[in-house]
Amino acid sequence: MQGSSTSPIRLAITPGEPAGIGPDIVIQLAQSSYPHELIIVGDPLLFAQRAKQLQLPLSIKQTSIEELRNTAPMATKAQQLTVLPITLAQPSQAGQLNPSNAPYILNTLDTAINGCLQGTFSALITGPIHKGVINDYGIPFSGHTEYLAEKTNTEKVVMLLATKGLRVALATTHLPLKEVSSHLTQSSLEEILRILHTDLQQKFGLRSPHILVAGLNPHAGENGHLGMEEITIISPVLNRLREEGFNLTGPLPADTLFTPKYLEHADAVLAMYHDQGLPVLKYLGFGQAVNITLGLPIVRTSVDHGTALDMAGTGKADTGSLLTALNTASNMAQVHIKEAE
Repeated sequence: MQGSSTSPIRLAITPGEPAGIGPDIVIQLAQSSYPHELIIVGDPLLFAQRAKQLQLPLSIKQTSIEELRNTAPMATKAQQLTVLPITLAQPSQAGQLNPSNAPYILNTLDTAINGCLQGTFSALITGPIHKGVINDYGIPFSGHTEYLAEKTNTEKVVMLLATKGLRVALATTHLPLKEVSSHLTQSSLEEILRILHTDLQQKFGLRSPHILVAGLNPHAGENGHLGMEEITIISPVLNRLREEGFNLTGPLPADTLFTPKYLEHADAVLAMYHDQGLPVLKYLGFGQAVNITLGLPIVRTSVDHGTALDMAGTGKADTGSLLTALNTASNMAQVHIKEAE
């Protein structure tokens, strides 16, 4: 694995849905050493059984929050998994969803989130979950991002996806296209840009981040002929923030924004809606991309893929996105620690 050569920090990983590939990719990744300490929050028996199914060697060491608080982080050895134990409600079979284990998934998240808030962990890396199985159990659940915001008492968060050479943040996320315009307001856009700007400074170490802002409409509205949102919403916000020193370019037509002419001088792109920015990013780096939640009091990254139930237990899952999420989290955490000193 890759990683920083600085002093080890402690990172929490929640593998997500126990029937999916989350446990697989954690075990596969554990076959190599890592320069930081990785603490897996989950059921030790699950990892032992899945490692046997994958025919991969694995030594499991259990720990506790008390032990972690009283010991310094250390590098992770190959073929060793340090687990903060949370017990499954029922045994999990690869590829077979069981709603009874929904509370287990949320318990792993709660434990890791609390550990980050209390300073036991420097960052949280989340594996893929299956929202449907949690809702089937009777627990309303819209996703990791919303859950993290609620548990950390964060009013507003921003979704940022990143891969090599490109970072894309979203002004709106999982909305029907017909609802995007009504959810796009000057106040929401300004808040999102402030969060994006601040976290690029505090968690990525960029002193004056250059942000490209997409228009909402084709050709960025073409001076009002193809829509008025650029004139009435986006441009006024950009002008106000530029007066405060923000380095912003836009609103730009989305069909030409993602070209070297613009991207080679930019640190991030703000897209107005989900499918405006993410198809480009996923084309460029699917399997090597990371989902980052900005605005939280903790560092959180996640894989860019789902549970892949059909691949669970087969050994065919790709660890690329988890490794990217891990390296991104460790780098962000170290910058965040340095900025806070």
